[in-house]
Amino acid sequence: MNITPNIKIIDLSLYLKKQKALIISDVHIGYEEALNKKGYLVPRFQFKEVMKKLENILKNNKVETLIINGDLKHEFGTISETEWRHTLRLLDLANKYVKKIILIKGNHDKVLEPIAKKRDVEIVDKIEIEDMLIIHGNKLVEIDKKIKTIIIGHDHPALTLTDPPRSENYKCFLIGSYKRKKLIVMPSFFLVNEGTDVLKEELLSPFLNDIKKFRVIVVSDKLYDFGLIKKEVIKKIKR
Repeated sequence: MNITPNIKIIDLSLYLKKQKALIISDVHIGYEEALNKKGYLVPRFQFKEVMKKLENILKNNKVETLIINGDLKHEFGTISETEWRHTLRLLDLANKYVKKIILIKGNHDKVLEPIAKKRDVEIVDKIEIEDMLIIHGNKLVEIDKKIKTIIIGHDHPALTLTDPPRSENYKCFLIGSYKRKKLIVMPSFFLVNEGTDVLKEELLSPFLNDIKKFRVIVVSDKLYDFGLIKKEVIKKIKR
């Protein structure tokens, strides 16, 4: 599904056609280990499924650059043993298919440099590509006048669809605006849970000030365009 002539949704990622660049966000490698340390018995299935999903996208599309838009790993102030192993394996997988990897720092990426140095990967706070700004989204930055589209992650947007007696959560993209610029909010590339229900839970990014003016595209077996939250989505959820 195309959002703009140059930006296409592929599963949980965005593909920039002209630049042959793929963007994923919020992988949170090491999340299950962090929960296990706190006493929660969560099975560690995420990494295998993330690798499978990423490789499938890279195999079937012409990708020269992989941009990871923040929160590649989960732990804030350290690098766990699992994070060391799995982040390096993910970077090695990507390097089989792409020429370049760029890591954008997220709020969970306080200690990311040692991993990046191991594979000579660039870390940046944001990246500008022509008239697009790609940034994690946890804090505001000064935006150049030339920017027309902003791409963020951070909030892990999801939607709960109800068809009584069933209710199911689905990851989704949000498409709206911020200061007259197109704003695209990406779902997480994180498979332990679907994310933050945009109609029921507080969203954290300062870029998201009026959620009712955003268009919702749900990711399931295929992409479903639910239209604006203000009208169409709410009606469909209450069907």
